[in-house]
Amino acid sequence: MKLEDEIVQRKFQTETHKLGVNIIYTFNWINAFQTKLLKKYGLTPQQYNVLRILRGQLPNIANIKLIRERMLDKMSDASRIVEKLRSKNFLQREISEEDRRACNVTITQKGINLLAEIDKEDVAFAKLFNHLKPSEIKQLNDLLDALRG
Repeated sequence: MKLEDEIVQRKFQTETHKLGVNIIYTFNWINAFQTKLLKKYGLTPQQYNVLRILRGQLPNIANIKLIRERMLDKMSDASRIVEKLRSKNFLQREISEEDRRACNVTITQKGINLLAEIDKEDVAFAKLFNHLKPSEIKQLNDLLDALRG
């Protein structure tokens, strides 16, 4: 559906302005879908992102700094998210022996199992992009990469 119809706005200042609004609107559309999907697993998108980072780090240990650097939402409080996931037994957090100010963080088997369950939802997530051909998906990825410079 066209952006103009979705937000009931017939005219934009410029195509560039429309592009900015379109990207923000589309982000929120995808984020709402992901938030609803993850809610049934008791996770927020930020918590899910941290678990995926930790799974990707295996067999290496991560720390809060690494997690913060890799998070999609740079405004998230990585320490608070790690503590919330630790309280749910999805990860382990231990004080680093090399640097007592730092924490080593690893995903638990329970966290890995949860991600495996969520991975089954990839089909539902992929359906968001059914209106695009594979070549258009690649082109859009390339354009978004170019936009960020």
